Amino acid sequence: MASSDVARQPDKGVRPLSLAGHVGFDSLPDQLVNKSICQGFCFNILCIGETGIGKSTLMDTLFNTNFENFESSHFEPQVKLRAQTYDLQESNVRLRLTVVNTVGFGDQMNKQESYQPVVDYIDRQFESYLQEELKIKRSLHNYHDSRVHACLYFISPSGHSLKSLDLVTMKKLDSKVNIIPVIAKADTISKSELHKFKIKIMSELVSNGVQIYQFPLDDETVAKVNTTMNGHLPFAVVGSTEEVSVGNKMVKARQYPWGVVQVENENHCDFVKLREMLICVNMEDLRERCKLEEMGFKDTDPECKPVSLQQTYEAKRQEFLVELQKREDEMRQMFVQRVKEKEAELKEAERELQSRFEQLKRLHADEKAALEEKKRLLEEDQSSFSKRRAAAQLLQAQSLTANGKKDKDRKNSGFM
Repeated sequence: MASSDVARQPDKGVRPLSLAGHVGFDSLPDQLVNKSICQGFCFNILCIGETGIGKSTLMDTLFNTNFENFESSHFEPQVKLRAQTYDLQESNVRLRLTVVNTVGFGDQMNKQESYQPVVDYIDRQFESYLQEELKIKRSLHNYHDSRVHACLYFISPSGHSLKSLDLVTMKKLDSKVNIIPVIAKADTISKSELHKFKIKIMSELVSNGVQIYQFPLDDETVAKVNTTMNGHLPFAVVGSTEEVSVGNKMVKARQYPWGVVQVENENHCDFVKLREMLICVNMEDLRERCKLEEMGFKDTDPECKPVSLQQTYEAKRQEFLVELQKREDEMRQMFVQRVKEKEAELKEAERELQSRFEQLKRLHADEKAALEEKKRLLEEDQSSFSKRRAAAQLLQAQSLTANGKKDKDRKNSGFM
């Protein structure tokens, strides 16, 4: 009866009750942990940066392994996104890690051709997950979530300012993915220059309205460390899988003629800070942030009435279909216009060909008439020649006949 009253009057608050014995719901955390360990976890990282800036090396260093890497050149005609998935295990926790690398980023003359494939890839992965989530019979525990959870944006250690491509790309992506900017190969600039460079980068990001990922402060257990780490952004990192002897121990470092840069020495770079924040402290927060609100999905409509995800999805789908129909109509009109222009060109070419044909026909007729006239004159000359030859032959025959008669008369006169 008491529990029924509590159910009917939730507005009066929760009444604490003491239990007479063990019930068992204190095992809920253990149940969640066991279920999570059994299912495993997935984490997807998108690495954006120029060719040769050290993306693959940093991934190898972060997860203390050697991933399958492919060398890429600076002559890629377009940006390609290469996603590779690996199954990792640490203690009894399994992690399915997907590393998405941008091949040829920044090598194109047209900057839109550099960032647009990245935007399209992120949208496709989100759309694929949303389609699975909206199914009546869904199996998300078996579904490979390919959404990008974190984007490490590698900034060239120029020491001056961000490139226009960096600003444009991050502005296009900040509403779609959690961007964590990192200064790559931070051992190539001095400590004072690095400090100024960090301030310059954050100033440019703020002035251009770029929203990078801020480590969350709503969880009291990590609020203090996250507050401190937010002040260190962007992280200046150095990656290396080579081990160098320093003192009596082997450490991951980069050996130079002038000294050794230790990857895990916080006085040398921010690699440890990045690893702690990305993997040890905030990985789950990154996995849970799907950026639904930034992509137009909200819990209420403009009139503050509740709206379901399905309704929002259908509305956006309808907007997309309307836009698609509009573009299709524009393309159809453009096609018809181009067909008309082509028909006009063909008709003009046909008229030119017909005019040329008529001209050639007249020339042919004139040449034929001239040949006929020459033939007639030749035939007249031939006929005249034949007549003259016949007359000459007749005269010759008459002359021979007259000479023969004279000879006969001469002979007859001699006998007499």
